Amino acid sequence: VLENQDLQDSIKPQKVEFHSLNFNTTLHWQPGWAREARDALYFVQYKVYGQSTWQNKDECWGISSNVCDLTHETSDIQEPYYSRVRAALAGVYSSWSLSCRFTPWRETVIGPPMVTVVHSNKSITVKLQAPQSPYKRKRGSKIPMTNYYDLLYQVFIINNLLDEQHRVLVYEGKDKVIKIEDLRPGVSYCIVAKMYMPKLDHSSAYSSRQCTLL
Repeated sequence: VLENQDLQDSIKPQKVEFHSLNFNTTLHWQPGWAREARDALYFVQYKVYGQSTWQNKDECWGISSNVCDLTHETSDIQEPYYSRVRAALAGVYSSWSLSCRFTPWRETVIGPPMVTVVHSNKSITVKLQAPQSPYKRKRGSKIPMTNYYDLLYQVFIINNLLDEQHRVLVYEGKDKVIKIEDLRPGVSYCIVAKMYMPKLDHSSAYSSRQCTLL
């Protein structure tokens, strides 16, 4: 029995955490500290805070992976959720490891917008597309993150003649197409953008740079 108890403890999953980007939500954990814990199988359950019964996540029942997709299970984005994981090895089950409480609306990370750049000889037109959530409208198109939050686009220009690192904010607002004028022909400019949430004073990462030579 003691050996079993030791095995139970040594294969128990560690660091059970939700990771979420634009409401694409996965549960991650690390194997127990025993070397043989790498061969364990994992079982995932979840529930809304306040519910008494745990639900099994069928696709993550007896898996060898350390990741479980819970996007669909956490789609009520204002609700707080918990998840838990246990491991099994050689017929021995560990106790459950519990995640912290996770509320998608508050904790998902908002990604950067997609940026497309079209240039003429003295201006750049920037087209912006907000990141999309995994949730779909009835017609099948994905719902953008701007439906869930009051988000602004922030657009920055980098003049490569001056300094690669020096970004100048040229626009903040909700327009999806903006024009930057009175630029110098023959100069290379890069555009980066991010999403900004004034309410929480919270920004996404920068988009990848789109560069153009006028």
